[in-house]
Amino acid sequence: MRIGLVGYGHGGRFFHAPLISSLPAATFVGVVTRSAERRQLLATDYPGVPAFDTVGQLVDAGVDVLVVSTPLPGRQALLLEAIGYGVAVVSDKPFAADAQQAAALIAAAERQKVPLSVYQNRRWDSDFLTVRKLLEAGALGQVTRFESRIERYAPQSVGNGSGGGFLRDLGSHLVDQATQLFGPVARVYAELYYAHSGQEFDDGFFVSLTHANGVISHLSGSCLQNSQAPRFRVNGTAGCYTVEGLDGQEASALAGLSPRSEGERWGVEEHRRWGWFEHGEERERIPSERGCWIQFYLQLQEALQSGGRLPVDPRDALATTRVLDAAHLSSQRHQVVELNAVSIDGINLE
Repeated sequence: MRIGLVGYGHGGRFFHAPLISSLPAATFVGVVTRSAERRQLLATDYPGVPAFDTVGQLVDAGVDVLVVSTPLPGRQALLLEAIGYGVAVVSDKPFAADAQQAAALIAAAERQKVPLSVYQNRRWDSDFLTVRKLLEAGALGQVTRFESRIERYAPQSVGNGSGGGFLRDLGSHLVDQATQLFGPVARVYAELYYAHSGQEFDDGFFVSLTHANGVISHLSGSCLQNSQAPRFRVNGTAGCYTVEGLDGQEASALAGLSPRSEGERWGVEEHRRWGWFEHGEERERIPSERGCWIQFYLQLQEALQSGGRLPVDPRDALATTRVLDAAHLSSQRHQVVELNAVSIDGINLE
């Protein structure tokens, strides 16, 4: 499989290129970037992988898949261009600036009969896989409340609009994870935080989701949090699971490591990130599952070669975008927003 990457900023360089270059039976064809600085980084990171000026030039070099990892403003046009070439397309998250844009992308891909997926790599975080395993085993009983956070102190990120704000960017992971575990969302309440008055993009958020099955998800994030709360806290009738800190794959990628360089060490968590199961006086240490972001690309390969399911259905990303839209509306109106079934351009958004 021949894979091309569009964009070599933070996401392209650290969250896609290390995985693409580690895939068995795949060729990293090249990268679209016109930045002289990023071309030099590419030449240093991956000698022999060429840079291209345009998506068309990259397609002409021969690709089976185009991965688009550029800032959210302007990404839709690149995704539509990529879809127009008739090859499979992967969009970075967040998928779109709003639900109408997401629906338009899905409709375009369906018209062209182009496989379209969305890079929700945190479905393969070690802690999320551990939560999923515990739920599937029934270890927590009936879940009543799910708490999920991504918090860090990164003041340089204040007002960053490349991902459409902190809620749109990292919140897309948290909403996707919550809906994967507990299904569709019926109601949304949200509060967004801004470091400076008049600022366009948020720096933090709190979102409460009421799922159709009755589970309540409390999701929060911040780039100005000095003291981080647990990454996950899952309360059930049979106990509670908590885990601190973030999955280690991000830190590994930022350190220049990859699944190829680390082999079986990639995604393995240190003992300090073991979670805890607690029920009354009972307290048990829970080892984390092995994180495996590369599974997204392995499943993509399998889907395109055998006609199976894509690793992330774009309609999942559309549902997530609807929730994020509702969260923005809730914050503006200071009220709960009901998510009723509506249709945009013939696509059911429920």
